[in-house]
Amino acid sequence: MADPPEPGPAAAPVDGSTDSTTEYRDELPSELDVSAVVGPYQLPDNKRRRVPGFIYLGTAGVCVWLWVARHRGGVLVNRGLLVVAGLLVLVGLYHLLASAPLKIREVDALAEAARTVGFPVGHASGQLAWRGLLSRPTWRILLYSADEPPTRRGLVLVDGVDGTVVDHFVEDNPEDWSALDR
Repeated sequence: MADPPEPGPAAAPVDGSTDSTTEYRDELPSELDVSAVVGPYQLPDNKRRRVPGFIYLGTAGVCVWLWVARHRGGVLVNRGLLVVAGLLVLVGLYHLLASAPLKIREVDALAEAARTVGFPVGHASGQLAWRGLLSRPTWRILLYSADEPPTRRGLVLVDGVDGTVVDHFVEDNPEDWSALDR
């Protein structure tokens, strides 16, 4: 006698409700779960780029040394090693030039942005971005005025290395907050 077929996935009820036993729930992997983080979040620093920069420069030095030591008629050691060494030097120097350290933290950037906009600040948000070919760290700070509802808003770009204001924009808040009045 044949075994009965395995039951398939349960059909959703007609009324639109879901059964919690068959419902699939998507979740973040444990290493991305921010609720498990204890203490302040440390942003990665651009000065970490120095490590691969020095590795590239060291590898370029090894290539040049090999060419000088063994370049006389060798099949595996030829002018190609000098070309590779030149490219590695360029990439290594770029890594060293693009490794400006992040010295200004988010609290300091928010304080500088609040001084720049010229109105009392209520809600504010900061985001770290990188600017230009050398990836200079820059804080993007969005600020709203302290009145309810906010009547002004501003966007301030603060350099993450020396704390200077790169650019700023302030305007009357065009958002309609009337639907949120209670």
